[in-house]
Amino acid sequence: MTLDKNQQQLIKLAHTKMPFGKYKGYHLIDIPEYYIVWYSNKGFPKGQLGESLQLVYELKLNGLEELVHTIKKQYPKPI
Repeated sequence: MTLDKNQQQLIKLAHTKMPFGKYKGYHLIDIPEYYIVWYSNKGFPKGQLGESLQLVYELKLNGLEELVHTIKKQYPKPI
């Protein structure tokens, strides 16, 4: 089975952890919504982490974080 770029991105997101700060070691999708909203207001970091946090923001905003939890169960190892 070949995964497209969006599927690969979601699988990677499901396994990405916060590298620093108050929620260091937490999976990005498990960081509380208020903290993600704070980043949205403050400005997301540059690079891959910022892009991932923006995606988490959009997923949480639209009530789709369960999708990432399901992906994490289906793909227990990052690709």
